[in-house]
Parts: sequence; C-alpha cells; structure tokens
Amino acid sequence: MQKVVDYYFAPVSPYAYLGHDRFVALAAKRGATVAVKPINLGEVFPVSGGLPLAKRAPQRQAYRLAELQRWSAFLGKALHVQPKFFPVSGDLATGAILAAGELGTPQALAVAGAVGRALWEQQRDIADAATMREILGECGLPAAALMARGGAPEIAARFAALTQEAIARGVFGAPTYVYRDELFWGQDRLDFLDRALAQ
Repeated sequence: MQKVVDYYFAPVSPYAYLGHDRFVALAAKRGATVAVKPINLGEVFPVSGGLPLAKRAPQRQAYRLAELQRWSAFLGKALHVQPKFFPVSGDLATGAILAAGELGTPQALAVAGAVGRALWEQQRDIADAATMREILGECGLPAAALMARGGAPEIAARFAALTQEAIARGVFGAPTYVYRDELFWGQDRLDFLDRALAQ
C-alpha cells in the first residue's frame, strides 16, 4: 500500500523550517510520497482559534522566541529568532513552490527548504522578486519561468483550495503532517509520524 503524507505548511513558519529537512529524510527512509501543500495561516487561524503572531499576548510571544532558540540549539540548526525580514509575506514563495511542484515533488520540496533557509538562516527577503529568483536559481531551477508561473491565476486558485482543504481536515497550524487521516501537528511530532509510517 502506498504511503502518502500530506504536508501542510506555511513557507514563513520557523517550525516548518526547523522540521523540513528531517521530514524529507523521514519520508524517504519510510518510502513515503509527500504531497506538498502550502497553506495560508491567515485564513486558518480565524476558524481554529489561533491568533497571528502580532496579536498574541506578550508572554506567548516571549515564550515563542525562547522555544525557537531551544530548538535551534537542540537540532544544531542555524536560526535567527528575529530575522531581518519578518514578518514577511509568503505569497511569492508559495507561488514558486507550487509552480516548482508542477515539475515534481522533489523540486517543490527543494524550494520549500531553500525558502526556509533564506528567511530564517540567511536573513533574506523572500517577498522580494529578485531574491526569489536567486533562490530558485540556487536550486538549479528555471527561475524566470517559475516566477511567472507562480503568479498565474491557477496557482493562486490552488493555494486557496489547499487552504480550504486544510481547514476542512482540521488543520490549525503549521507544519501539519497528515497520514491516513491522522494529524501530526508540529515538527516536534515527527517521531510519532515515523512510528505511524513504520507500521
């Protein structure tokens, strides 16, 4: 039986960045196919009781920074908890990821990983078109073509549809990995996903 994991994430999520490489390696180890599904957390939060970062209580914002620092140190993964370009729109990155996905899942995963590194490790502006072209080029992909395709109405419609799909399936945060209709929310749940895939 084919193993398929639906990967719901936001390109601007620090936790998606922290978990991305481990998730990709886990899927490969378990022979699972990944369905790459970027979503708009701005639409997910209002229907699931979540709040955008700027509207969270100061205590929660402070604890988020502490947790990011802990996870960065624990995983040995470079991360600026307050990068130069954040908050930032993920729309250009999302379009590029979905466009890359039309070439294949490995390409979409490569771009998603590169976007996370660009934002959280390298402190680059992923809302800047020139920067996104550079990132796509660094992935060995046709940057101009993918940027053009990423702005197409069909790509925007797919992004909207994936967001609604996530809401309908009970997704309320990112990253969320869904395997056989079981939700695993957060990069700190990858061990549970691993056990499920191993069964």
